[in-house]
Order: sequence, then structure tokens, then C-alpha cells
Amino acid sequence: MPLRNRLRALLAGCLLLVASAASADPAVPGAPLPAVPATTPAPVAAPAARIGVVTMEPGEIFFERFGHNAIVVDPRDGREPVAYNFGYFDLDEPNFVGNFVHGNMRYWLVALPLRQDLARYARLGRGAAVQWLDLTPGQVVALAAALEANATGDNARYRYDYYTSNCSTKVRDAIDGALDGLLKSQLSGRSQGNTYRSESVRLAAPAPWMAIGFHVGLSDYADRPLSRWDESFIPMRLRDALREVKLADGRPLVLAEETLLPHRIGQPPAEAPQLRGAAFAAGLVLAGGALWLGRRRPRLLAALALPVWTVAGLAGLTMLFIWFGSAHVAGWGNENLLLLSPLCLGLLPGGWAVARGREASKFFRALLVAVAACAALAGFLKFLPFRPQQNVEWVLLLLPLHWALLRAFAPRR
Repeated sequence: MPLRNRLRALLAGCLLLVASAASADPAVPGAPLPAVPATTPAPVAAPAARIGVVTMEPGEIFFERFGHNAIVVDPRDGREPVAYNFGYFDLDEPNFVGNFVHGNMRYWLVALPLRQDLARYARLGRGAAVQWLDLTPGQVVALAAALEANATGDNARYRYDYYTSNCSTKVRDAIDGALDGLLKSQLSGRSQGNTYRSESVRLAAPAPWMAIGFHVGLSDYADRPLSRWDESFIPMRLRDALREVKLADGRPLVLAEETLLPHRIGQPPAEAPQLRGAAFAAGLVLAGGALWLGRRRPRLLAALALPVWTVAGLAGLTMLFIWFGSAHVAGWGNENLLLLSPLCLGLLPGGWAVARGREASKFFRALLVAVAACAALAGFLKFLPFRPQQNVEWVLLLLPLHWALLRAFAPRR
């Protein structure tokens, strides 16, 4: 991939983390949209054809953490199996970065030989397995025809949403359509208690900076328990769900499973890390340190607080933009705005003055009170049953720190 495209891919990935929303693994990000070679046309299914779902395991690069999947049509008449892959985007399309930032991404369905689709995963050591589905010949023909039509021209484009319309949900929906809604009817009423947040943080956990980005940036939208249908935005969850689906006569939907590539790298944890105890301990240590420095070396404390307030203020501005300037609904109404407030940027002049040995102004002290009050409100909201956002870790970490900075720079007289 040219260096320019690599840099643009990195920028897009950073914007993804700023937006704090989950995404399935894009296939060869930034690569030109491939077409099936003329010598290997997309197969028109015959009665002997079969259809499967291929699931690729998570990778080690940030945009590979959520795995990937595709639908495979195997004509079994001498032609190659074709993968219908919903994971392509074009970095060179007009205003790609702007659309990405504002949540108006357009992805593509692309048909290409399965061998070609798997080549990249083989190089990276990522495993892949296919589940062959027990569909009737009529269902196979109808689904293959629908996929072929949807992979052509403007039909191939769709509006991408990290949680509700991504690479995996499009595979799920296509299979459900072929089964006349059987998949959704069996998966919608069941839940394992997973949420968009828990799944996003769990899969991003091997990259702590990425997991933190998701945890900070997601609002209460991400905290409702998901049905098995909804959690199938993760390819591996869809794979597991397909194993449990039964056809109308009681036969399993998955006829057979076949390993296509061995998995040679680490797997994500089975559950999201539990950090409340560590956050509480860290919050107490930070608060105690701030109070100690405030009494003995207030100038040093002010110098150390400046980067903290800068990061907090910029994070707050980012969350405000996500809420009011983008379609990233998973970040709207984020209570972490009360803990990482844009008001913190207003503390910088006063903090700089204290670091230089000057007396804190009344405005600086009033703003400290406002920042601490916002953090206290965030803590109070945790006691309200109708505010379900799971951000207790951030309350335990940041509320004591904001309180300690208030006591250090604006002590009671």
C-alpha cells in the first residue's frame, strides 16, 4: 500500500477511536475496490451449489480487533468459491475523512474469489473457518442471486454503522432474509447480558489505549443488554449463534464446519476487564498526592495539573462534537462530559499563573468549583436507576482528583 494511503488509513483509524465506536475488520483498508476477475465470474448457483459463512479471527492491528466475516458461494461445478465481503471502503472517495468523522461512512459489498480474500489473513496468521449452511436448493439460488445483484454498481454501497449496519450484520441480515426471518425470530428474545460497551472494551483490551477510547467515548446507548441478534455485530458472536439455530423441522442450520486457516496469534479475553477496584485505588492515590503537593509544593502541583486539564478539556470538546456534530449515536449524551469537562481548558491560564508563583484568581477558583461540581453530579447520577451509563470506573478515578485539586487551589477559608 502506498505510504500516503497508509498514513490516511492511520488517520481514519484514529478518528474511529475518537468517535469511540466499534467496527468490524475492513478488508485491506484503503485498497482499490477489487472486482472478480473475468476468468472467475461470480457464480450463478446451481442445485448442487452451497453457501457458507466464513469467519476470520481477530488480528493484532487496531482495525482488526473485531474480526471479520463474509458469505461464501461455492458453485461446486469446477469454478472457484466466491466470497461476498461487506467490508470494503475507499479512502480515495471525495470527502472520505469528513464523512468518517461525521458518521456518514459508505462501505461496499465486493465479490472476489475466496482464495484471494483469505490470502491476507493467511499472511497475518489469522484463523478462518467456514460454516456450511443447510439451505434448500431454492434458498441457495435465491441468496446467491441476491448477493450477485447487490454486489453490482450502486447496489454495492451501503451506509455503515459500527453497531447496527456493519460487515457482520449485513451477513446476518442476508442469511436471515434467505430463511424468511427464522434467524431473527430465534435470536431476538435471548441475551447473554453483553452490551456494545462490554464487547467493544473486551475485544480492544489487548490494546489498552484503544479500550480506554471506547470506554470513555461511549454513552448509555452502549449499555443496554443485547439480544443474540444484536450482539451478532461481532463476527465471532454470529458464528456462535449460527451453531444454535434450528430449522423448522428441528435440524441444525449449520450442516458442517471446516477450518480454512489455522489461527497463530493471541485471542481476545473472554470477558471485559473489571477495573472498578483499580480505578478507586488510583483515584485515592491521585487525590492524596494532589492534597500533599498542594500543601507543600503548590507550584509543582499546578504544573502537573496543566496537562491533566488539557487532556480533559480536549476530550470533553471531542465528546461535545460527537454529540452535536456527528451521527455517531453511540456517543450522544455521554455522562463522561461531566468528568472530562471542556471547562478544564479555562483552568489553564490560572494554573499557569500558579505554576509561576502567582496567586490564583477568583475566576480560577470559581471554575475549579464548577469542574468539581460537574464531577460530583456525575457521581450522583450513578444512584439514579434511569441513568444506566456504565462509567463508574471514571467516576471513581476522576471525582476524587477533581475534589483534591479544588481543595488544593481553593481551600476553604
